[in-house]
Amino acid sequence: MLSSNVYQEQKIPTQWERSWLNFRANSLAMFGLWCLLFLILVTITAQWLVPYLPHQQVGELLMPPSWDPSGHVEFFFGTDDLGRDMLTRLLLGSQLTFGYALLIAFASAVIGFAIGVLAGMTRGLKSSILNHALDTVLSIPSLLLAIIVVAYMGPGENNILLAIWLALIPRFIRAIYTAVHNEVEKDYIIAARLDGANNFYLLYNSILPNILTVVTTELTRAISIAILDIAALGFLGLGAQAPSSEWGAMLGDSIELIYLAPWTVTLPGLAITFSVLVVNLVGDGLRQALNAGID
Repeated sequence: MLSSNVYQEQKIPTQWERSWLNFRANSLAMFGLWCLLFLILVTITAQWLVPYLPHQQVGELLMPPSWDPSGHVEFFFGTDDLGRDMLTRLLLGSQLTFGYALLIAFASAVIGFAIGVLAGMTRGLKSSILNHALDTVLSIPSLLLAIIVVAYMGPGENNILLAIWLALIPRFIRAIYTAVHNEVEKDYIIAARLDGANNFYLLYNSILPNILTVVTTELTRAISIAILDIAALGFLGLGAQAPSSEWGAMLGDSIELIYLAPWTVTLPGLAITFSVLVVNLVGDGLRQALNAGID
């Protein structure tokens, strides 16, 4: 006689599902994710959200923000020393600082991942030469390397993007190369090779899932570095030139007004800080979630 009880097999969550559940349980990481999505949405739609043109003189000079008794609700974040709307410039500046940082970081990740995997899966003289070359390049801070490139090519938005992109690629190559090389030396990879597995199968099914933490960490770190480097070069006058609304350039143009009109300095500074903070929150949450998912 068959039992009337029906036993249903409980579905075992995959690594990705466990990682997502762990990420959702992290309240700070979820807060950072929602803020990051909001920042990306604002960056994409900034040109349709702005109330004025970025270089248009629409109000009185140095009008305080709307919450100040002397401010006006029409200019929510006030105006700068030329009467330009601060909210408009901050929104459009997100495309030049945060948006370009995302593009540079992902472009660097693609190139660095390809070279790092290729070097990590092979052995011999080529890997040794690449290893020593990376040691030499990484001994120079990324901002200093970017300044050297900009000094040679000249200031400008396109040149700083290229300079920061070239400075970030070696970081990805070293991180991916080291992670892949360490995985290749492990026993389960050697056993899979003896069983007839090719390099593509090993990379996709065995190595890549185990180095996702490294990829995530380097990507979020690269985004933060790119944001800070773009802003720093703009602040120094080597990047975006006036009257650009890039956040670092806005800081550099308004630094002399810090006592007379502090909002012209604090608002771009807060925008830079906020963007770096939410990227780091998401990056830390992803790293913890992926490590817990693997365990």
